[in-house]
This record gives sequence, C-alpha cells and structure tokens, in this order.
Amino acid sequence: MTVNSTIAHQRLILSGDRERFKELLRRRLIECGWRDQVRMLCREVVKENEGNNVTFDMLLTRVTPQARALVPDAVKKELLLKLKTHLLTQKDQ
Repeated sequence: MTVNSTIAHQRLILSGDRERFKELLRRRLIECGWRDQVRMLCREVVKENEGNNVTFDMLLTRVTPQARALVPDAVKKELLLKLKTHLLTQKDQ
C-alpha cells in the first residue's frame, strides 16, 4: 500500500464508510451470481479431493485466484467510482 492509499483506507475506517462500501460490494456480488459461482468452485475442489481432508487454507488457496477473476468488471468499476467520488468529497472537507 502506498502512503496515499493507507491514508484513504484510514479515512474510510474512521468515518465508518468502509463498512458501507463492503456491504455494497457484498450486495453487488450476490446480485450478479458471483457468490453462487464461488460456492460451486469450492464444491468442485472438495469433490476433486474426496477422501482427503480439505482444509480451509487449501480451499482458500485454490479458489481465490479464480474467484477474483470472476468479479465482473462492472462491479469493480462501480465500486472504484464510488470510492473515488467519496474520497474526493472527503478531501474537500
């Protein structure tokens, strides 16, 4: 993280807006079906490793890159635009 991104992150936490953005992201990911896609990826990993103990860490390592790639560009762009707008309005205050 750069100094500017660290400061922006701290501002979001202190203002309580970080939680609001997390909730917006969660809603958008549910609406677009991302959560269901990730659930299916997890099931596939468990199925591939039947008979072996599948740990949370193993599941996380295997699914995270694919899950990140599945986040729709529209969701990324919306969140980025809202964050930029929010931080710019906070900067002026």
